[in-house]
Amino acid sequence: MMDAFGSAKRIGTEAWQFPQGGIDKGEKVREAMYRELHEETGLDQDTVEILSISKRWLVYHIPHVFQRHNKKFDGAMQKWYLLKLIDSDSKINLNASGHAEFDDWKWGDEKTAIKSVIKFKRDVYKSILKEFKDVLDRLIDN
Repeated sequence: MMDAFGSAKRIGTEAWQFPQGGIDKGEKVREAMYRELHEETGLDQDTVEILSISKRWLVYHIPHVFQRHNKKFDGAMQKWYLLKLIDSDSKINLNASGHAEFDDWKWGDEKTAIKSVIKFKRDVYKSILKEFKDVLDRLIDN
């Protein structure tokens, strides 16, 4: 598979992940996705194309050792979007929001994306990449 997956490295760690984030009260899922995409990567709605959306919400739990003491949750329930960058990756700006969560960006293949993510998220990554496999295979064939 080609280097199709963009991952960002959390500041102060060696943990890589796909952009993600929470949904604000009153916000629609798609609106939250575009807001988080911009906050974390500087990419706007017109720089990406939605190729697929997960059929279900995917859940992971954060092991106690990784939980922040001031947070009231112990995991995440996520709706996933498969996006295609239709603009230059030079537009990626990890400090677009003024309070960067990430300090590096890389493109990698599926195996690299799964291997690079923190262990407790790996099953979710494997699951969503399996769900998006047909769409990804069609991209490679074209």
